[in-house]
Amino acid sequence: MAEAQQEKRATRRFALRLPVAVTYADNGTQEKSAQTRDVSARGISFYVDSPIATGAPIEFTLTLPAEITLTESIRVRCKGKVVRLDEGAPNGKMAVAAVIDEYEFLSES
Repeated sequence: MAEAQQEKRATRRFALRLPVAVTYADNGTQEKSAQTRDVSARGISFYVDSPIATGAPIEFTLTLPAEITLTESIRVRCKGKVVRLDEGAPNGKMAVAAVIDEYEFLSES
C-alpha cells in the first residue's frame, strides 16, 4: 500500500476560480490572462494557455472576494516566482504554481 503524501502546506488554500492577469519577463515583458485554481497566503496556482518557466519572477493582481476576506472585496498586487508546472490541466491548459514573496493591498480608487 502506498504511503499518503505528507501535507507540506502551512497555510490554508482556497479553491477559487478568479480571473488574474500575470506579468512576467520572457524576451521582454509578457502578460497572460489566467484563472486561479487555488490561492493561499503564501502561494497561488493558476491555469494558463502556455508554460511560464520554473523560477521566472511573476507579478499579478487579483481581487479577493468578500467570502474570503469576510469584509469587502480587496484588490491585491503580488510578486513571486514560479515553482512548478503541471501539464494535463482542463482544456489543454497548464497549471502554474507560484510562491508569493510580497504583496500589497490596493485602494479601490
